[in-house]
Amino acid sequence: MTAEPVEPVEPTVVAVERDPSGRHLARELRPGAFLAPRPLLPSPDRLRIALVGTRAGLLAGDDLQLDISVGPGARLELVEPSGLVAYDHRGGTSRWRARVAIAEGGELHWDARPFVISTGARVERSMEVSLAAGARMLWRDSLVLGRSGERGGGIRATTHVTYDGCELLVEDLDLMDPEVRELPGILGPNRIIGSVTALGADPGGRPHPYRMALAGPGAQVRLLDTVAPVIEADLAAVWEDWRAPGGPEAPDSLVTDG
Repeated sequence: MTAEPVEPVEPTVVAVERDPSGRHLARELRPGAFLAPRPLLPSPDRLRIALVGTRAGLLAGDDLQLDISVGPGARLELVEPSGLVAYDHRGGTSRWRARVAIAEGGELHWDARPFVISTGARVERSMEVSLAAGARMLWRDSLVLGRSGERGGGIRATTHVTYDGCELLVEDLDLMDPEVRELPGILGPNRIIGSVTALGADPGGRPHPYRMALAGPGAQVRLLDTVAPVIEADLAAVWEDWRAPGGPEAPDSLVTDG
């Protein structure tokens, strides 16, 4: 039986813009029920925002929502100081939902920390990304099925990305049933799924044996393994290789309350 949310949903909102003088402005930084956006020391060419957890993790009935928007020509870097754990849901489910909108010339770098799905958890995760022409996003993501010694719970992760109104990446990754996902040709013994995805532009960089071109401008490297350290090291190398070089220096960023 699926548990209903036990309290009203409060989305975490991050909205950034760039004014005519070139300064980056955080027009809205609104904490949600699970994450609070906190400005970090500014970089000369972007805003850096940390998504700080305000709860220990996800339980049955929880609904974590993120609403991220990047204005024309603005650049945002999202940092996660720690990962997220979905604990035993005891028959219920939880949800993790993110909506990202990036305007023309905007750019988002999102270095997400591992998302751990403990045994007994059942999570529905969705990522909806809309990029205007000339917008870009670089996203690092890891799913970990179970804590140390666990088989892991279930997750269904859907991703829908459009670029200039056309579908760029559409994925429905159903890992709810351990008996199915552990079959040969699916995950087998692997319980770590990690990826670095470039959206809106060819990231260039060095060749990689697991690099996949997308249906438009972009590419993805996805790796599987039984333990995290090897994957994390390889993903970190791809992430650094694909990071876009910094453009001309802009005036110092300015954070304002929305």
